[in-house]
Amino acid sequence: MMADGQIILVTGGARSGKSALAERLVLRHPGPRIYIATAEARDGEMRDRILQHQRDRGEGWKTVEEPVDLARALRDTDGQGVRLVDCLTLWLSNCMGNADPKALVATLRQQSCPVVLVTNELGQGIVPDNALARRFRDDHGRMNQAVAAAAHEVWMAVSGQPLRLKPSREAMNEGL
Repeated sequence: MMADGQIILVTGGARSGKSALAERLVLRHPGPRIYIATAEARDGEMRDRILQHQRDRGEGWKTVEEPVDLARALRDTDGQGVRLVDCLTLWLSNCMGNADPKALVATLRQQSCPVVLVTNELGQGIVPDNALARRFRDDHGRMNQAVAAAAHEVWMAVSGQPLRLKPSREAMNEGL
């Protein structure tokens, strides 16, 4: 079971199993469960992806769609149950360079109910060939680092397998 106000970050590559892992982490907490969706169904394929995620989650989830004002969505849903934010990468993209990860982290630290956040791990690929893509990758990496620093737990999904990064077994044993 998760403690009140706990922040958990789940990262991984595309199709790594990160959303499924995040859902399992949410299920450690008794309901109600709130899914904060940052994706927008801008085409048929994306609509299908969203519907599949909803089917995979099953019943018992309230969905809040908020592609841009994530801090407000978190404030508005605090006290109503555990929240799953999927995903920070889309949120950053939706904000078109106007995202404020520091404000997001400040909001996360003020929550009284648990929040599980999903993000992608973008920095393990090749260096993008244009300045805009490099800036997004860099901003995304800095955002992930800031959220991970604030998080009580950080997990990575690799080929469908969970890997706990924080707290590490060594840190737990050493009291860090």
